[in-house]
Amino acid sequence: MGHETKRPATYEDLVALPEHQVGQIIDGELIAQPRPTSRHARATTRLGGELYGPFERGRGGPGGWYFLDEPELHFGADVLVPDLAGWRRDRMPEVPDTPYFTLSPDWVCEVLSPSTAAVDRSSKRRIYAREGVGHVWLVDPQARTLEVFRLSGGRWLELGTWSDDERVRAEPFEAVELELGVLWLPEANAK
Repeated sequence: MGHETKRPATYEDLVALPEHQVGQIIDGELIAQPRPTSRHARATTRLGGELYGPFERGRGGPGGWYFLDEPELHFGADVLVPDLAGWRRDRMPEVPDTPYFTLSPDWVCEVLSPSTAAVDRSSKRRIYAREGVGHVWLVDPQARTLEVFRLSGGRWLELGTWSDDERVRAEPFEAVELELGVLWLPEANAK
């Protein structure tokens, strides 16, 4: 009998995915998923909106950041697509006109879903630590929680978990209070 070996996924495999799928290459494996649900999309959109004014535009906050939805990040053989990512302007003075980024973000947010939570919590966080991403936020729109982590000595230090309608000042955006309740679908629609 022949012995099959699985070849590592390539960027060409990722590009060949259908338009309705989001693809990533993690530890040599192609991971493809359908576009997010409305619960996921709402949390992502609302969080980006809450951060944009004070941290990118400098309206009611310190400014100094650039944010992107679903940027493609190339870290060696790994290709990751976080839901949101932010770079401090002192590290990335202008957003380059490029299809992907090799400069690691200073902050990423993964919005969890049942099909992505395990990879977001394990493999992706490990790669983000390896690449020196300073902060990771995990938003779970089903559990209605925000978990905040800071990279310290190559390991993730959990700074806190908040839920439901709590108001929070969370690193690296502690200059502005965030109201978590705006991220969630109304209870009647969240089932």
